[in-house]
Amino acid sequence: MIIRIATPEDLPALRDLERAAGEPFRALGMPQIADDEPPTTAQLTEYQQAGRLLVAHDEPGEGGAEDRPAAYVMWEPVDGCTHIEQVSVRPDRARRGLGRALIDRAEQAAGPYPLTLTTFAEVPWNAPYYARIGFRVLADTELTPGLRAIRAHEAALGLDRWPRVCMRRAAAGAAPEPGPAAPESAR
Repeated sequence: MIIRIATPEDLPALRDLERAAGEPFRALGMPQIADDEPPTTAQLTEYQQAGRLLVAHDEPGEGGAEDRPAAYVMWEPVDGCTHIEQVSVRPDRARRGLGRALIDRAEQAAGPYPLTLTTFAEVPWNAPYYARIGFRVLADTELTPGLRAIRAHEAALGLDRWPRVCMRRAAAGAAPEPGPAAPESAR
C-alpha cells in the first residue's frame, strides 16, 4: 500500500470513495449518514493544498487499481492538536489497517501533537475502533473551545440524532493520557 499526499486528480475519486464508505451506515438505520453529501471538491482542495490530505492506494502489481484511492484522511490543527476531520475507507478494503495507517501517517506529518476527532459512539467502526487504536473519550469538561465549536456545527447538521463523542490520543512517544474510561459501548 502506498500512502501519499493527495493530488488534484485524486479529488473526484475521493468524493466517490466517501459515498461508498457511507453505505454501511444504511444497515445500522442511519440512512441520513449514508446519503450525506461528501466534502465538496473545493473543501478537498483546501486540505490538499495545505498538505493535510493523504490517500492510500495499491502498489503496482497488487491486483488493485493503482490510481484509485482505497482510503483517505484529512486533518486540521485545532487548539494545539491534530484534529482528524475525516477518515474514509472503501468498504471492499476495510479491516486491513488502512485507517490506522493513514491516521498514524497524518500524525507524523502534523508533528508531535495529540490527535483529536469526533465520531459516533455506538457505530462499531467509529468510537469502538478508535478506542482500540489508542483514543479515549473526552469528558465534556475536557473539550477545548475548538472541539466545542466542531460539536456545535455537527449538532446543527443533525448528527446528534445518534450519540457522538470527542476522542483524543496522546502524541506518538508520549505517555498515554489519563482520563475517563471509554464508555462501555466503546470497549
